[in-house]
Amino acid sequence: MTRSSRSGNTSAPSSKDVALAAGVSQKTVSRVFNNEQYVSADVRRRVQAAAEEIGYRPNNAARALASGRTRSIGVVTLGTGLYGPASLLVGIERAVQNAGYALRVVSTLEGDPSGVAGAVESLLEQGVDGIVLSEPIDEGPLSLQVDVPVLVFGAPPSLDAPRIITAGVVSEELARLATDHLLDLGHETVHHIAGPRRWYAARDRAEGWRKALRARGAVEPPVVDGDWSARSGHAAGKALAGDDVTAVFAANDDMAIGLIRALLDAGKRVPGDVSVVGFDDTPISAYVTPPLTTVRQPFDEMASTGLRLLVHAIEQPRAGDLDPGQPPIEILVRSSTAPPRSRTTSGHERTAIPARE
Repeated sequence: MTRSSRSGNTSAPSSKDVALAAGVSQKTVSRVFNNEQYVSADVRRRVQAAAEEIGYRPNNAARALASGRTRSIGVVTLGTGLYGPASLLVGIERAVQNAGYALRVVSTLEGDPSGVAGAVESLLEQGVDGIVLSEPIDEGPLSLQVDVPVLVFGAPPSLDAPRIITAGVVSEELARLATDHLLDLGHETVHHIAGPRRWYAARDRAEGWRKALRARGAVEPPVVDGDWSARSGHAAGKALAGDDVTAVFAANDDMAIGLIRALLDAGKRVPGDVSVVGFDDTPISAYVTPPLTTVRQPFDEMASTGLRLLVHAIEQPRAGDLDPGQPPIEILVRSSTAPPRSRTTSGHERTAIPARE
């Protein structure tokens, strides 16, 4: 999905535009931004003021050479080792290289409200031809003016760009699939351990869980907050173990694994007493005890599809949008889920179930 900038003008200011605005030669503009000598302080100030007024960046001069592009793509991502953001970044890096572009990455820090804006500005100064926003946290209102196409994974901040492309699987849809799996097994309701509320994905997953319950007329238990860590899942499990709980959907696999440990420590059987579903399909999820039922995020497919759309927007700016298609969605049913005790059956094996239409 794309949209046009409000002005409809997709051409970035050039050094020639700065020269005209400042009343100097294009060579003088080049000297100013290359920090060369033989430029008076007054002329330097005039050129810099003109550049700021018309929105010129030094990298635009480089983009105007030869092909007009630097064949580089910038990525803004949260500096974290969490499985989801890290896996998506790996997929993006692979897709950028396969497209024949260089990759430039700027990481943000959680809690820094100026992080995204500063990261975008840094990439634009490096002359990237397109930007990927893989920022998973809501840091509040942002207004960014960008003169290259932007690919967004997740909820975008406020942007003004020639083209904005959204890609990826909506977490809400996957969360509904996870919750429906437990309800289909016969559980009367499903409890939820959520991620931090400032994360777009945590909100989406909680909303998907909520909508699945409401669609089936099931009771909506209070949300238990976590922080993505197994430790927070363990803490939530100690609280849930004392309640009449038969099914839990955790917003990621780490919290689900911590939850299972707490349930076992409390004398609960998984899935005999409580069924558990995670989210992400981390590499370890198939090897814990019991193997974890989880929904898979198709990170590589999301990245390759998004980059295909972004490169198309870079190389054919006047062409229409490409069809993004639909990445595969599936739940991997393993041994951590089963019908409640009153409806226990045998023969549950690991399978892959496609998403509901």
